[in-house]
Amino acid sequence: MARKTANDDPLAPVTLAVGQEDLLLDRAVQEVVAAAKAADADTDVRDLTSDQLQPGTLAELTSPSLFAERKVVVVRNAQDLSADTVKDVKAYLGAPAEEITLVLLHAGGAKGKGLLDAARKAGAREVACPKMTKPADRLAFVRGEFRSFGRSATAEACQALCDAIGSDLRELASAVSQLVADVEGTIDEAVVGRYYTGRAEASSFTVADRAVEGRTAEALEALRWSLATGVAPVMITSALAQGVRAIGKLSSARGGRPADLARELGMPPWKIDRVRQQMRGWTPDGVAVAMRAVAEADAGVKGGGDDPEYALEKAVVVIARAARSRGRG
Repeated sequence: MARKTANDDPLAPVTLAVGQEDLLLDRAVQEVVAAAKAADADTDVRDLTSDQLQPGTLAELTSPSLFAERKVVVVRNAQDLSADTVKDVKAYLGAPAEEITLVLLHAGGAKGKGLLDAARKAGAREVACPKMTKPADRLAFVRGEFRSFGRSATAEACQALCDAIGSDLRELASAVSQLVADVEGTIDEAVVGRYYTGRAEASSFTVADRAVEGRTAEALEALRWSLATGVAPVMITSALAQGVRAIGKLSSARGGRPADLARELGMPPWKIDRVRQQMRGWTPDGVAVAMRAVAEADAGVKGGGDDPEYALEKAVVVIARAARSRGRG
């Protein structure tokens, strides 16, 4: 979800939306436009790309009119503005016009940093719109979407939706909106499953994740879907091997912070957290059994057996059973 500065008035003279997440950038613009139109239904909105804002254009757009109309001027990709246009914008920041809201969309980073710094120094309202690359960020986004509708969804439902839809924030937001419109009461994992079964990214890693978590039925379903959509069997055995190896490496590692373990084991910190959750039912013997199952499946899909699909199904069942070996004593 976009983060805002303490100045949270969408009708502030200048709003600075910083980041590269298109959905959040668009929402920052929509919020300002909605507030302006609520104040004046006849608000004039000018939405410009960086190449459309030439030297002198901003002065024309913000000059007083006979009718004193409210206006919103949106400038996209402000980091790409020409040097002369940046001078115009900086001059405007020092004395913004009344009844006009300037919205600057800036990617952040080094390019165009002078304009970014100038807008912040001038006291612009800032909305952070960072790219959501981590699964935890997207999960938090989905939870926030449900809250924004005043609806409740279980943690399992939010995770299932992220697994089913993938990384596209627009699709996640649309899915939340559909569920809220169609379903009464608390939204749970079963509801998400009814709506989005088959929408999951049919990847080999989905099969591996479900298997090492001990979720046999779901792992087999993901396996069949992956094979049906053309995922190569060798990719699935590779993912299974990676999943089991990650369990083994983390279970034998010294305790410590995720960042320290990430450096030691060569995994990203977010994966350390995920594998920690997955390894709860594992024992050293279980890891050994699972690795043998992966090796047998790998041989089976590379010509050592008559039925690659059966070899994969057998491996998934053995791995899922091994994931629950601690509880069986």
